Amino acid sequence: MQVIEHFKTVFEPELLDELAAKSVFVEAKAGDTILDYGQIVRVMPIIISGIVKVSRMDTEGREILLYYVNSNESCAMTFTCCMEQFPSEIKATAEDDVEMITVPIYVMDEWLMKYPTWKSFVMTTIRNRFNEMLHTIDQVAFQKLDERLIHYLKQKSETINSSLINLSHEQIANDLATSRVVISRLLKKLENDKKLLLYRNQIKLLSDF
Repeated sequence: MQVIEHFKTVFEPELLDELAAKSVFVEAKAGDTILDYGQIVRVMPIIISGIVKVSRMDTEGREILLYYVNSNESCAMTFTCCMEQFPSEIKATAEDDVEMITVPIYVMDEWLMKYPTWKSFVMTTIRNRFNEMLHTIDQVAFQKLDERLIHYLKQKSETINSSLINLSHEQIANDLATSRVVISRLLKKLENDKKLLLYRNQIKLLSDF
């Protein structure tokens, strides 16, 4: 499988051979649901290109953004559901066009014992995602919404490597578990403070942001 070459600096040659033999190449279009709530996880995705947004829903049906998964990364929540074969408690959505490989669950335990780079990849993924979720909890618990919005926009800009962000006010409100009206008001204040420019479904972050 040609795409396995993408991981040659991540995994040892023997593991690359197994990935080529046992993984499946998958494409998803922007907006596609890759994993939904309640779905039984039978494969673990590893992102080749594109960005995947991971969200969780509260008891009132509101979604909140947990973290993004980028190239050469995977989702820690998928690991836990996959290993225990529990229904998914998160939703994974393609932010843009995504290419990935999926690894079947039956090889994961074996690879943890067999390949040091796989164990390192899994443990690093869990640690990084756990830290990101702790940061999300800290934001919700201790930060005001305007501070959360600024962090969200900075994170999004860094993720896509661009100061021009294609997002509607409704999408931001959904990710931050608040209302569109509140987000629109906060964005307008940031625009008045010359921190950003607002366009239709687009936000341009300025140098003072």
